[in-house]
Formats: sequence, structure tokens, C-alpha cells
Amino acid sequence: MAPKGRPRDMNKWRETLRDPNIRFPGESSEYRRARNQLLEAEDELRRLNEQVAAQRRALPAGGLLAEDYVFESAADGGEVRFSELFAPGKDTLVIYHMMFPRWSKDPRAGAPGGKTALLPVVEQPCPSCTSVVDGLNGPATDLSDRVNLVVVAKTDPARLGTYAQERGWRNLRLLSSRNNTFNRDYHGETPEGEQLPVLNVFSRDENGIHHRWASELTFVRGDNSPLDPVWPIWGVLDLTPNGRGETAAYPSLQYE
Repeated sequence: MAPKGRPRDMNKWRETLRDPNIRFPGESSEYRRARNQLLEAEDELRRLNEQVAAQRRALPAGGLLAEDYVFESAADGGEVRFSELFAPGKDTLVIYHMMFPRWSKDPRAGAPGGKTALLPVVEQPCPSCTSVVDGLNGPATDLSDRVNLVVVAKTDPARLGTYAQERGWRNLRLLSSRNNTFNRDYHGETPEGEQLPVLNVFSRDENGIHHRWASELTFVRGDNSPLDPVWPIWGVLDLTPNGRGETAAYPSLQYE
């Protein structure tokens, strides 16, 4: 896959976008003063985000891959080695560890229907991870032009494939890690066997496959916010007056 057409003229696009005098119907001078102050903070945050992204890209290569793990495809049950997850010409691999099964103490509702709903709730997928993967499925086609993207879960591959069909995940490569130690080795699983929502990035070069980055901030903060860059619901809610609100029961697989 490669983009078609010609690149945009970004200078002309910037000219189209820039308007320092933008105003909205009915706004007060108080609103505009506060909004301009917020604009300064938003611009500073954007600059900081760019700085952190550059620092992330500059990380030296991490450790070599612990082993050439063997996964099972959710599509057909076939075996796939870790080294085979790199398509020709694409040397970066992004992996999301989906919690399927969910956290054993999660009281949120289970799947609303289908074969997945017939499983005991404790064996069903995590609602939050489901939301994350929903958000990855759409842009997966665009991402595939630049990187390899995989979702890994420790459930039976047939269960994972069935759930993918029920959710309409048609653009993602989904793999079962039930017969290897990948999740445990790369902190997608606790010593007690609880699954964890973690992003891992790997790269391949002439020296082998290296670990490059993980969402380690999860283990510092003790929450899922380090997944925000790939989890669109929170970005939308953060724009609203009520913000994220109560997150303990949200998102869910079922709503009244």
C-alpha cells in the first residue's frame, strides 16, 4: 500500500488555516480574553508534545527481542512467529496488549450479544480494551503504509476471531499469545496472570529486533491515561465542559 496522488502544498494549506482574528457568534469579551489565555496554554502544550515526541524518537535501541515468539492467528489459527510480523520494507512494529480475558475484578457489563456473550463474564474481553481496539481498527489501513500494527490477546484464537467479527474489526491483525510468554515478558501481564493494557513498539535492523518503547507511564501513574494517544474517546471528552467525568464504569460494552 502506498499513498496515491501528490503531497499537499503545506505552505498554501497553512495560509488557508491561519486567522489570528477568528471570532465566534455571540461571544463576550470575557470569553475571548479567557479563550486567548487558553490558546497560549494549548500552543505551549503542543510544543511540549512535539518536544516529548522528539525525545521518544531519539531513544536508543532497547534490548534485543527475548525470543522469536510463536503466536496463533485469530483469522485462521495458524502459527505466526514474531519475526514474521514485519512486512517487507517496514521495520517498525506497534503492538497493543488487549485484556482478553478482562481484569478478574472488573464489574462492568459483558458483551451485549453474540457468542462472546455466552462466555463467563470473567473470560470476556475488557470493555476499555475493546474501545481502544475499536479506535485502532479505523486508521489501521492508513497506518499500514508506515508501520506494522498488531493486537495481541491471551485468549483462544477462535474466541478472539469471533469477537473481531462481532465488533467489525476487519482491518487489524489479531493474534493469540496463549501459548507463549510474550505478555509476561513485556509487562502485558502481572505475575498473577492478570492481563494489562500496554503498548509496545519494536524495530528491526541489521542487528535484529529491538524493543524501542512501551507505555511505562502506566506503571508510574497507575492508570490508563498513557494510552490516550491511541484512544480517541478521551480526547473528545476532554474538549467538553464536563470533561471525562466518572471513569470507573466508563466505557462499557452495554449502555442503558
